[in-house]
Amino acid sequence: MSVPTIAPGTTKVGWIGTGVMGQSMVGHLIDAGFAATVYTRTKSKADALIAKGAVWADSPKAVAEASDVIFTIVGFPSDVREVMLGDDGALAGSKAGNVLVDMTTSEPSLAIEIAEAAQAKGVHSVDAPVSGGDVGAKEARLSIMIGGDKEVVEALNPCWEAMGKTIVHQGPAGAGQHTKMVNQTLIASGMIGVCEALLYGHKAGLDLPTVLQSVATGAAGSWSLSNLGPRIMDNNFDPGFFVEHFIKDMGIALAEAKRMGLCLPGLALAHQLYLSVQATGHGRDGTHALQLALAEMSGVDWRKR
Repeated sequence: MSVPTIAPGTTKVGWIGTGVMGQSMVGHLIDAGFAATVYTRTKSKADALIAKGAVWADSPKAVAEASDVIFTIVGFPSDVREVMLGDDGALAGSKAGNVLVDMTTSEPSLAIEIAEAAQAKGVHSVDAPVSGGDVGAKEARLSIMIGGDKEVVEALNPCWEAMGKTIVHQGPAGAGQHTKMVNQTLIASGMIGVCEALLYGHKAGLDLPTVLQSVATGAAGSWSLSNLGPRIMDNNFDPGFFVEHFIKDMGIALAEAKRMGLCLPGLALAHQLYLSVQATGHGRDGTHALQLALAEMSGVDWRKR
């Protein structure tokens, strides 16, 4: 299949899913000069993009029919399957030479399935999950992990560069999703450490912002500590990334680990702790809401400390 030339002003992009991250990401593409057609289940979530010049379509299929490159970033693998492979999905509306780009964190096996179905229709497919949360999306400095044909991935550079800062081609279809599982495994155990450390500091009577001055820039430093630690201290548990989506990601990683014969006890523990967070009503809060569940285990009311 020939690889299309992708450039602002000539390439028409489609975008499916304008949630916490998707809205900022497609906004950057519009700012870069791409004409955009958008669809999301709740149309009001696209109002700001429409005001910015995006055109509304009433289905993923309609988005694809109006576009050359179609991006998706939705919630769960079942959503990816519906918007990509469903009767009213993006592939159904695609023509030969179109490019499908799924930026959802999803199953590696589904990425391969989409790539095979797309190839049969003369359509390119790339899996490109991201890391960086709502802040990274807003500031166009996401880490983008990409699986797919190298030439297609390189042709998409004008799009990657509008949305991200760290852009790495990991290998064939599914490789982007496997890399995201590595990312989520790192975050899962790290978040336990961040929350437990802040809980310890509080119980020891320390001033937590002052503690952060000492530990955030040393060997213990991390993105989660520097960016989510202050939110935890401020009782701001608004989502940069939903707990329920993180649980989904960990479930995918654990399933892949089982398939490969791996034992990942740290990830399994994090998964169980986050199920507790969800069970106490925080599934739509940010991943740093783990602090609330860990504090409760020790009889600490974090919000009223």
